[in-house]
Amino acid sequence: MGIVLLYFFVAVQLAYALFFFIRIFSLPGSNPNTTFLQQPVSIVICAKNEAANLKKNLPSILAQRYSNPDSGLPQYEVIVVNDASEDDTVQVLMDLELRYDNLWDISISKNAERNLPGKKFALSKALEVAQHNWLLLTDADCAPAGDEWLGKMVAPLAKGNEIVAGYGGYTKGNGLLNAFIRWETLHTFMQYGTYALAGKPYMAVGRNLACTKDALLKAQNSPLWGALPSGDDDLLVSLSGNSNNTAVVCDAAAFTFTSTKASWKEWVAQKQRHLSTGKYYKKETKLLLGFYAATHAAMWLSFFVLLFSPYCIMAMKVMALRCMLYWCIWVATAVRLREKKLIYFFPLFDIAWMVYNFVFFPYITWKDKQNWK
Repeated sequence: MGIVLLYFFVAVQLAYALFFFIRIFSLPGSNPNTTFLQQPVSIVICAKNEAANLKKNLPSILAQRYSNPDSGLPQYEVIVVNDASEDDTVQVLMDLELRYDNLWDISISKNAERNLPGKKFALSKALEVAQHNWLLLTDADCAPAGDEWLGKMVAPLAKGNEIVAGYGGYTKGNGLLNAFIRWETLHTFMQYGTYALAGKPYMAVGRNLACTKDALLKAQNSPLWGALPSGDDDLLVSLSGNSNNTAVVCDAAAFTFTSTKASWKEWVAQKQRHLSTGKYYKKETKLLLGFYAATHAAMWLSFFVLLFSPYCIMAMKVMALRCMLYWCIWVATAVRLREKKLIYFFPLFDIAWMVYNFVFFPYITWKDKQNWK
């Protein structure tokens, strides 16, 4: 019976790989053809006590090669929403606004009356003043890969898409935590990227997400929008995305990067917040994601048990087939995301992801993290 169950779990995993994840091979790693009639863009950053990050990252965001061909002036604005910060955010923004004419800030007082929780309220304030229909969302602690980031991210909007899911990576560092965070981010991109390619978009990352104002307003008008202080990125795609209006960008010039958390405790708190949104996905999406995670855990647990049974050799053979396919797909993903050094960690992190799902199961299924920052 044990070996039959293992066959079933592996078969399900192979089905996910062959229907969804193998689509990563069809996703181009670069897109040199970004020539299009440029429309003006509003870049939106919601910040709370991010003075140091704004000082570090805003200059590169404000140095994008995206200008009006006639005047040569930047064809984008950058809106920073200062959400009741208690650090030097106000002074940092004032100093930068003296240098950049296309930088604007909105300040929200600590005692402001709020009709939405956390980041959702700050984002709604940005929408009220954004001058353009094309939006590009990122975070204060994120730096674009280069000065083509803006153009690369909004290019699919010119083709009629309303949502563009990009890659928000983490800078390489030392230690197992840094490596696992980067692998988990790679794995997450592989999931939401290939689901979108299969016509089933369900999430993106707010660190690097383009959309039309209409798509964001549609999501904002849903009763689900105010359920959590964060999760705007996932809910935007889940509520407004469909098989015809969502694109995925995997061009290295379109990436953003931020630093990983310094401790396991900080990272766990961050993931609790991120994963709380999953329970508000569409029913079909929750079933697909849940069945994938459940069969992944059951597969490894069954395999370990069968290693001490007469079916040991058969179990190793069937797992070898599964791992060969998955690791090939992960290698392809790592190459496209410029994360080749993670390849050596795939066997370890494949098993570690089972533990990850057990640890965060409460936040995936019923608990909510009610803090934005």
